[in-house]
Amino acid sequence: MTVTANTSTNEYPGMLIDGELVEAASGRRFERRNPATGELAGTAPDGGVEDLERAVAAARRVADAGEWAADREFRKHCLAQLQQVCRDYADTWRHELVAEVGTPVMWTHMFQLDWPIEHALGAPLALMDTYEWEIDRGVLEGANGAYRRTVVKNPVGVIGAIVPWNFPMEITLSKLGPIIATGNTVVFKPAPDTPLSSLRLGELITKTDIPAGVVNFVTSSDHLVGEALAASPLVDMVGFTGSTTTGKRVMEVAARNVTKVFLELGGKSATIVLDDADFATTLPGTVQTCVHAGQGCALPTRLLIPRTRYDEAVEMLTAVWAHVPYGDPTDMSVMAGPLISERQRDRVLGYIEAGRAEGARVAVGGGVPAHLDTGWYVEPTLFVDVDNSMKIAQEEIFGPVLVVIPYENDDDAVRIANDSIYGLSGAVVGGDTKRAAGVARRIRTGTMSVNGAGGYLCDLPFGGYKQSGIGRQWGPEGFDEMMEYTAFSAPA
Repeated sequence: MTVTANTSTNEYPGMLIDGELVEAASGRRFERRNPATGELAGTAPDGGVEDLERAVAAARRVADAGEWAADREFRKHCLAQLQQVCRDYADTWRHELVAEVGTPVMWTHMFQLDWPIEHALGAPLALMDTYEWEIDRGVLEGANGAYRRTVVKNPVGVIGAIVPWNFPMEITLSKLGPIIATGNTVVFKPAPDTPLSSLRLGELITKTDIPAGVVNFVTSSDHLVGEALAASPLVDMVGFTGSTTTGKRVMEVAARNVTKVFLELGGKSATIVLDDADFATTLPGTVQTCVHAGQGCALPTRLLIPRTRYDEAVEMLTAVWAHVPYGDPTDMSVMAGPLISERQRDRVLGYIEAGRAEGARVAVGGGVPAHLDTGWYVEPTLFVDVDNSMKIAQEEIFGPVLVVIPYENDDDAVRIANDSIYGLSGAVVGGDTKRAAGVARRIRTGTMSVNGAGGYLCDLPFGGYKQSGIGRQWGPEGFDEMMEYTAFSAPA
C-alpha cells in the first residue's frame, strides 16, 4: 500500500542519498507490516529510478575523485565509527528488526544483528592491516635496464548492492564492511519487504565521518528499481544476494555493460550423518533448519541417514521435531517465527502439498498452526521417506521444512549430496573424524562443517558452487572480489 510522505513514519527517516536523509522524488511512502501481527511496523520512501540515478551519480562522483580510495587510515577510522554507532543503537534496533522481519528476538543477539556488527564490520577492519594491497613480482632485467613489476590492486569503483529480506542487516553489513575497507562506494537497494532497517542504518551512517556519497540507500516497493541498478552503466560491480532465479536475471541485465557480478544465491544443503555417528547428540541439532522459520539460504534442508539406522533416526527425529519452539517472535525462547509474508507462507505450503503428492510422508507438522490467530506461520515440518529426485529435495523451499533421505553407503551419500543444482553449504557428522572429513571433501559446496566445527566468522570466504552463485565474500578472497588489478612496471 502506498501512502503520502506526511503519514506517520513510526520514526523512520528518509533514504540516505549523497549524505542527506531524503524523501522519494515522488513524495510517496509505502508500508511495511509486522509479519507476526499485521500491525504497521513503519513506512519507507517509495523511491524510483530518478532517486536511484541521484544515488548512483553521488557514488560515482566520490569513486572518480579518488580521495576516499587513497586514504586507508581514514577508511579505518570511519569503519570503526560505524561499528560503534551500530553497537550503541543495537538494543533499540533489535526490536525494530523483530517487528519488520518477524525474526525471533533470540536471533538478533546472534546472526540478525549482534553478530554482523561485531564480525561483518570487525573482520574487515582487522583485515585492513594484513591484506596484501600490492604484490611485488620482483625485478626483471631487460634490454633497457631493470624493471620492478608490481600488481597494484585498486577498488572496482561503484558497487550496486541488492539485498534480500531474510537477514537484511547481516547481509547489508556483510557487504558494507568490505566495501568501506576496500575504498569502494555503494548504492544499496533493499528488498521491498524489509526497507526499514536500511533506513535506520542510513541514519546511523550520518553520525559518522563517512563522506557524502560513499554509502547510499534507495528504498522502493518496485523490484524494477533493483534491475535499473544492475543495468546502470555507471555501476562497476553488482553484488546480489537472493534467489537463483533473480540472480540469473541480475546477471543477464549486468551483462549488457559487461558489469562484474558477485552472486550469492540459493541452497539445498545436505547434512550427511554417518553410520558411526552418535545419533542422540547429533539429531537434535537438525532443528537448526527452523532458524528464522527456515528462511536462510545456507540452512541444512536435506538430512541423509544410513539405511541401516534409518528407522532409529526417524523415531528420534520425530520426537525432537515435535517440540521445536515456534510462535511469537518477541518470546526469547522461540526459534521459528512467521514467514515474511502471506505469499511466502503459501509458497511453502505449496511445497508441502507437492511432497505429499510425490509420496513423501509428513512425520511432524505440515500445515498452518491452529493456535496462532495472526501471522504468516507454517508448522515446523519433517518429511521422511524422501527420494532425492522429489521436488522437495531438489528445490529451495525457504521455510521450516527438513527432508530425510536414506542412503546405502558413503559413496551413495556423496552422490546424493552432490545431486543438486546448488552447492552452498553442508555438513558431515561421524564417530571417526578422519572418515567424516574424507567424505566431506568430496562434496561440491562452498562451506563444509565436519562434526559441528563452525567456520562462519567473516575471515573465511563464503559463497557457492554451481547455481549457488559466483564469487566469494569475506576474508581476503572477499576483498579481492571488490578489486581490479593493474600490472605496473617501472624502472627499478
